[in-house]
Amino acid sequence: MSKPRKHDIYFSFFMFTANLQPDDAGYTETIARHMSALLKMGYDGFDLPIAPTPTTDHQSEVASYQRLRQRLDKAGLTGLKIATNVGTTRTFDPTSLYKEQRDAALAYLKSRVDITVALGGTMLAGPIIFPYGVFPTTDFNEPVWSDALQNWLAPRYLLAAPVLAALTDYAGERGVTLAIEPVDHWETPAPNMVADVLRFLESIPNPRLGVCIDSAHVVLGSDGPAEFRSGVRQALDGKRLHYVHISAPDRGSIHDSWIPWQQFLEPIMPSFEGPFLLEVFNAVPVFLNSLRQTRRKFWIPGEDATADGPSAYDIAAQALATVCREFAVLTPESAR
Repeated sequence: MSKPRKHDIYFSFFMFTANLQPDDAGYTETIARHMSALLKMGYDGFDLPIAPTPTTDHQSEVASYQRLRQRLDKAGLTGLKIATNVGTTRTFDPTSLYKEQRDAALAYLKSRVDITVALGGTMLAGPIIFPYGVFPTTDFNEPVWSDALQNWLAPRYLLAAPVLAALTDYAGERGVTLAIEPVDHWETPAPNMVADVLRFLESIPNPRLGVCIDSAHVVLGSDGPAEFRSGVRQALDGKRLHYVHISAPDRGSIHDSWIPWQQFLEPIMPSFEGPFLLEVFNAVPVFLNSLRQTRRKFWIPGEDATADGPSAYDIAAQALATVCREFAVLTPESAR
C-alpha cells in the first residue's frame, strides 16, 4: 500500500485480545500471524495491551514478556515498533490515601515500564493516574458525581503526582516515554479531557510524561473544538503530546464512523512527530460487558470460522486506507 504520510501508524491489538498470554507459546504463534498480516497491509508497529494482574512478583512477569519477545524474534518479527497500553487498578492505585498502596502502585507501574522495554517498546500509554473504570462511592455505597466528584478528585491528583514523577524518571532512564490518556466519563471518573491531564502535568516538569489524545474520547467529552485546539497547542508547545489515537466513538470500524477528521487532525498534524494508533475494540469476550458491545464481532482469521460480514483484517485494512487518505488531505506534500 502506498503511504502518503510521514507519521508511523500503529495498530491496536484490542482488535484481538486484551491479554497477550506471554507464557503461552501457542498463542504467540497467533500473535505473530496477526502481526505479519498487518505489517503487509502497511502498518508500522503495534500497540500491545499489558493485562493487569494482582501479582506482586513483577520480576517473573517481566521475564515472561521477555520470552514472548524472543519467540516473536524467532518468528522473524525483529525490529518491531511497539507501544504498550497500561492502566492502573483498584489494587495498584497511585491516588490511594494509603502510602503503602501508592508505593505498590509505583512498583507495579515500573514493572510495566520494564515490560515495555522487554517487548522492545519505547512508549507506554493509558489511564495511569486513577484506576480505570473504578468510580468512587460514599461509605454508604452511594455514587459520587459532579461537584462532589471534583472535590473528591482534587486531593487524589496531589497524592498521585509524586508517584508519576518518580515513574517518569524511571522510564526516562530506560528510554520509555509515558503518555497519560484522558478517558471519557462513560468509562472512568478522571481524567476525562485533555485539559485535565495538562493541569496535572503542571506539577511534573519532566516532559518525558505527556498526554495521549484519543479521537473517541475527544468526541464523547464535554469540551468543544476551541478548547481542544487550545489544549493541543499547549501540549505541542510544551513537547507533551506524545501519542495520538484514532478511534471511532463506538470503538468499532474507523472507515465509516463519526470521526470529525478535519477538526481533530488539523491542530495536530503540522507539529506532531509521534506515532498515531488506529484502535478498534472488537467484540471479543473481555469487551462485551465493559464496553456494552451490541455490534457483531469482526471475525478473526485463523481463530474464527469464516462468517458473514467483515473480518478483523478487512476492518484494519479499511482503517489504514481511510487514515492515509485523510492525512493526504491535510498534508498533501507528504503524498508526493
